Amino acid sequence: MTDSLFPGAWRALATDVLERYRHAGLKLATAESCTGGLVAATLTAIAGSSDVVERGFATYSNEAKEELLGVPRVVLLSYGAVSEQTARCMAEGAVRRSHADVAVSITGVAGPGGATPDKPLGLVHFGCARRGYETITVRHVLPGDRDAVRAAAVEVALALLKERIA
Repeated sequence: MTDSLFPGAWRALATDVLERYRHAGLKLATAESCTGGLVAATLTAIAGSSDVVERGFATYSNEAKEELLGVPRVVLLSYGAVSEQTARCMAEGAVRRSHADVAVSITGVAGPGGATPDKPLGLVHFGCARRGYETITVRHVLPGDRDAVRAAAVEVALALLKERIA
């Protein structure tokens, strides 16, 4: 049996994020699609995280993105679930529909299927919204199979949360 469900690098980064948010008096939320809640799970694996983590949205389907986060259907139809626009709307929706100050969003093509010429395997869009600040978005094409893409996406999302309050 392992000591943890999560790699040490994830735990260290999550611990750092939690300490920074705690010190700043900020709450956070996650809005996850291709990672299916792994970012929220990593953060909440750390004891005492409940004073920082306000909630996590696992919005795998387009319907969940619309219903839970308020992503406009026109955005999903015009740009697709895997897009900068959807990542932005997901992050902003998570802030609007929670008591969090900051939210990170993740939407991507983890594979093995679902890739297209303009949306390749490993394409992941991230958003990070903070009340009173402009929302930022980041695009990555992460290498590897489904597990590798999802694992790398968790690390990018945690690093984005850390950067957002630096």
